[in-house]
Amino acid sequence: MSAVYLTTLGCPKNMVDSRHLLEALISEGFVAVEDPVDSDFILVNTCGFIKDAKEESIEEILKLVRYKRRGSKKSRQLLVFGCLAQRYRDDLLTEISEIDGIWGVGQEKEIIEYCKRLEERVETRKLGRLEGKKKKEALPIPGTSFAYLKIAEGCDKKCTFCVIPSIRGEFRSTAHESILEEARAHVRGGVKELILVAQDILNYGKEWKDYDLLQLLRDLAAIEGNFWIRLLYLYPTEITDELLDFIEGEEKICKYLDIPLQHSADRVLRLMGRRGTRKEYTKLIRTIRRKIPGVTLRTTFIVGFPSETEEDFSDLVDFIEEMRFDRLGVFTFSKEEGTPSAKLREQVPEKVKRRRLDEIMTRQAAISLEKNKELVGKKLRAIVDEIDGDVVIVRLYSHAPEIDGVVIIEKSAAGARHAVPLQVGEFVDVEIIDAYDYDLKGRLT
Repeated sequence: MSAVYLTTLGCPKNMVDSRHLLEALISEGFVAVEDPVDSDFILVNTCGFIKDAKEESIEEILKLVRYKRRGSKKSRQLLVFGCLAQRYRDDLLTEISEIDGIWGVGQEKEIIEYCKRLEERVETRKLGRLEGKKKKEALPIPGTSFAYLKIAEGCDKKCTFCVIPSIRGEFRSTAHESILEEARAHVRGGVKELILVAQDILNYGKEWKDYDLLQLLRDLAAIEGNFWIRLLYLYPTEITDELLDFIEGEEKICKYLDIPLQHSADRVLRLMGRRGTRKEYTKLIRTIRRKIPGVTLRTTFIVGFPSETEEDFSDLVDFIEEMRFDRLGVFTFSKEEGTPSAKLREQVPEKVKRRRLDEIMTRQAAISLEKNKELVGKKLRAIVDEIDGDVVIVRLYSHAPEIDGVVIIEKSAAGARHAVPLQVGEFVDVEIIDAYDYDLKGRLT
């Protein structure tokens, strides 16, 4: 029975792709392992979104090359797929000759067939075909409290800096039956947070007349069980009052919205191909906070976009100070070949980009600390994410996993609950006792 090691770079959508591929391989009789030295097949799901992500993917591939030469398994294969492979297939094969197979996005079937063809044991292949006839069940994710649900693929937006449409194609929704089946399986397996991801989740169901994101949320919330639902990546100009009202009234949905705005200066937004204006964004944010009391708002911005002036940057800084986002990420502009913005004149020097990023993050750290201090003394519901020795890590609804801060609890300060063993994924009540720039300190109540 052949063993598969799979590592994933990039966004949560890639993580979902990897999980589905691994599920399919296991259903065909393969075994998943956590150490590449124990594997027959080493698979790397790459990211090609921006320069840093591409470099990270290449470094990971090169790191794994050495495992082809280690151990007694002469047939160990290095297989590369995903976004970077889609964009730079020929370059990767030329520069890294140790790669045995390479595929782009959405070629999971081809990867599985390749692995099956190289499977040496006939008996295992036969067993794999029998196992594959069983009803597909989402793999449990040991030691995690959450699972990502990718509800769509591709994107129809025309942001001038983004390569996603050219890599992943046009927007297409995943069948709701498949999403709901996967969600139920995760909940049965003990997952306590379902995180909806797509490049543009608000477009979900656009191909159909009678099923949209709101209906999907209703059906997900109707699944029996005690769990959260989190929404990531909402395009700002497509957020409706009806959606906000539903989020406010449904207790399973986290009062947390991730709305990438990218900039505030109207001129820069137009160059970016983004819809909306600073005035419209300001109105939207105020509407959300009015309709959903206690909502946590996260956004991302790009600094150093071609021709971004000091005046444009000051506009962005003023906007951030005025809106006081709960969570905020900043990227420096990455000149990606094949995108319209890569051809724009007046490219901003890297040194200026870095200075602007550092200035915004310094200001946001102060805003975040101030908001965190407001939570000191409050008792809130949280989910256990990690237990490490004498420290328990939990998250509030305002903390998206792998993105935002956490609440740190020392077992010595756990209070009455200290005597009861905790489990990852368990809901607990915590009191916030101290605040830092991004994290909090708490105790169990």
